[in-house]
Amino acid sequence: MKRIVFISFLLVLTLHGCTKKEPTRKSGIDTIDNTNHFATTYFQYGFSFPGAKLVATYPGPGPDITLYVNIDTGTPRLTLQAENLKPSFYKVGDFTDEATAISAFDNLKTVSVSQWQDMADPINANQVWIYRSGTDHYSKIRIVSTINETRKSVAYGECTFQWVYQTDGSLIFSGK
Repeated sequence: MKRIVFISFLLVLTLHGCTKKEPTRKSGIDTIDNTNHFATTYFQYGFSFPGAKLVATYPGPGPDITLYVNIDTGTPRLTLQAENLKPSFYKVGDFTDEATAISAFDNLKTVSVSQWQDMADPINANQVWIYRSGTDHYSKIRIVSTINETRKSVAYGECTFQWVYQTDGSLIFSGK
């Protein structure tokens, strides 16, 4: 009997020791859109930088950023929005092409922000933005591509972005 218990213990210990927890990404390229989903209520998926994944807007806690198609001005335009009750976006710049935007993004090691905006408005390909979370952690974002069109009589938006999350609360980005 002792032998069976011992072998069972070793088996459980071995199997438990084989599970490997992958570290959370601190950078990457991801895509969000403004598609409405329905469970018990309507929700969308936004992006969480600390979690490095898509997160539903309902139930909370929600994502850091969501994509919104602003149709109030007549011509639909895409915006990134935050739900942290403070201005959270700073545009580093608009760049003429992808190579220039990539270079600006990669070379952006530190930034000094004088005026934060409530939302990133409008967003277009080849822009670089800084995002500030509600806990004063920062991400740099390069807009890779956008889609802004009507699908099934509904304004549809999609944004693919490259990002780097700064975990220490500073505006110094040491990595790419």
